[in-house]
Amino acid sequence: MSRLSVNINKIATLRNARGGDVPNLLQVALDCEKFGAQGITIHPRPDERHIRYKDVYDLKNAVTTEFNIEGYPNKKFIDLVLEVKPEQVTLVPDPPGVLTSNAGWKVTEQKDLLNEVLGEFRAAGIRTSIFMETDLEQINFLPNIQTDRIEFYTGPYAEKFHQNAAKAIESYVVAAKQVDQLGIGINAGHDLDTKNLAYFKKHIPQLLEVSIGHALISDALYLGLEKTIQTYLNALK
Repeated sequence: MSRLSVNINKIATLRNARGGDVPNLLQVALDCEKFGAQGITIHPRPDERHIRYKDVYDLKNAVTTEFNIEGYPNKKFIDLVLEVKPEQVTLVPDPPGVLTSNAGWKVTEQKDLLNEVLGEFRAAGIRTSIFMETDLEQINFLPNIQTDRIEFYTGPYAEKFHQNAAKAIESYVVAAKQVDQLGIGINAGHDLDTKNLAYFKKHIPQLLEVSIGHALISDALYLGLEKTIQTYLNALK
């Protein structure tokens, strides 16, 4: 069964809207674990508009499942990850002001930057992953990149799913087979929800983990957090 990591950025966004500590980010993370999530994901950004750097340390001391920190590898981020030492770090190519992650790495152009940072993390015993699209030129260059896993950017899949699911998944199936043959693990995330997740899992049997935040937290407003997490876990079976 593929693992579910819950991205709790949106909880931090809601908390920050009013200041104070409601909703309590730490309690939500613990509840996600209690309800069956196998990991917690956060994405601290330089402006701290949702996850604050203090949150990272608080969560590290409390999370008992897999802790996944994602972000752009500037010096502050690198230092944070090396100090906290989560189970996994996921590198994304976001510039500082971007609203959300919306593109994968061009590994053919960023080999030196990525390998320098990935080498540091792997030496510290942290599993590494990089955000990728399904471009086969980039996928085929992965033997030159020192990463343990990739995370497929699934925004394009989710966008096209309702129009033609078979067409939407096509490039992911091809890319996943190639990644698997290279001996690299596969994660996925971005706009996955209760409507498209099971179909994605069915056609990508190599899938190890999904990171889901916006849709899951939105669904929890209607279904409750426990039922929502169970719904997503069932979609991954």
